[in-house]
Amino acid sequence: MGSSVSPLPERPRRYRFVLTPLADAMFQLLIFFMLSTSLTPYSLVTLKTTPDAEETETAAESGPVDESAAPEASQAVVDNTTIWELGNAEVTTNGQTFDINQLPSLAEAIGTQADPGRVVIVIGDAARVQDVTSALEALESADVAAVQIAQGSAQ
Repeated sequence: MGSSVSPLPERPRRYRFVLTPLADAMFQLLIFFMLSTSLTPYSLVTLKTTPDAEETETAAESGPVDESAAPEASQAVVDNTTIWELGNAEVTTNGQTFDINQLPSLAEAIGTQADPGRVVIVIGDAARVQDVTSALEALESADVAAVQIAQGSAQ
């Protein structure tokens, strides 16, 4: 008898999708974008400290404070405080809106060396991080004793 070998049926080919090259490409893209972006390390933004806070702490430790001088000091703080409301590339103060590029001249008008001013920055919903940074840079070169930052409410 003749032996005839019948061919085995072909198995259907199964293509498998390997995820290793995709994961490698994703990690390379992640590393590329992490190294190519230039984010400001906001923890390194320097803010001025007020000498008044240090004087208040040392005065509290030294003993009782003269009560008649306290209202005058607090009144001077209220009189020389400016409020800046930051929006999208604009700042509003005293009911007037200015472009963000005018911040250095606004900061110079706040106070003098003899009577430094104080500023409260109210950050609106439309304000960008760059607007806050520009405001802090403008105030750093001006005669400003204290800067406080507050978040504005949604209206």
